[in-house]
Amino acid sequence: MTTASLTIVLTGATGGIGQALARALAAQHHRLVLLGRDSAALETLRLGLANPDGHRCYPVDLTDPAAIDRFCQDALAAGVDVLINNAGCAQFAMLEDSRDEARLLSLNLLAPIRLCRSLLPALLASGRGRIINVGSSFGGIGYPGFSLYCASKFGLRGFSEALQRELADQNIAVHYLAPRAVATEMNTAAVVAMNKALGNAMDTPEVVAQALLKLLSKGAHPGSRYLGWPERFFVRLNALLPGVVAKALRKQLPVIRRFAKANLETL
Repeated sequence: MTTASLTIVLTGATGGIGQALARALAAQHHRLVLLGRDSAALETLRLGLANPDGHRCYPVDLTDPAAIDRFCQDALAAGVDVLINNAGCAQFAMLEDSRDEARLLSLNLLAPIRLCRSLLPALLASGRGRIINVGSSFGGIGYPGFSLYCASKFGLRGFSEALQRELADQNIAVHYLAPRAVATEMNTAAVVAMNKALGNAMDTPEVVAQALLKLLSKGAHPGSRYLGWPERFFVRLNALLPGVVAKALRKQLPVIRRFAKANLETL
């Protein structure tokens, strides 16, 4: 693999992490295909990047399989080296209050699967293809109040692991990048307040962007990478001794429930 200029498809480009990724990748002289639902926001982002004429905007609703198919037809004709599945949404609610699970699962899990499948021929033909699925530490720890979100990220992690093993004899790498809590507009005020009350650290989008840049380096190994301490430790502990983590989270339940109730008006 090489860090020479790559053609990179980036979903969720206008979100907090997406914008940080776009700026970091453009600064490294990569050519970006920016995906999002808001065409005006995409164009504003493009114009603010290094070498704006080297990037393209593609407004698309990733919950619409037909829209994904139309985009992929265009992308296959132009060629793709890297696919970054970054688009996503979260929902902070106890299960009985949750809603619109179809949209959440479609955006967080089904869209990445559809994009990977459709763009795989171009990624394999590239000779330096990479797939980077942006997940979450909640893809390794089932966390109260985020059952739907956890389901989508556990699924994305499993898909990424299986796909990497499926393509192990091909010239392509699959990565699952799992940030901890990140300070973006996707988090409601209740989520931010809960993290503060529980002492959970929140990274900036730029921290995630720098971690992703490392995955594009020549020596980066495929697989899962979790960001942040102690979240990285608790993911490992949850795999080995889930009862220990469950006991710790049970103590947090009153706080989680209180903020989940406060968050109901945002659903």
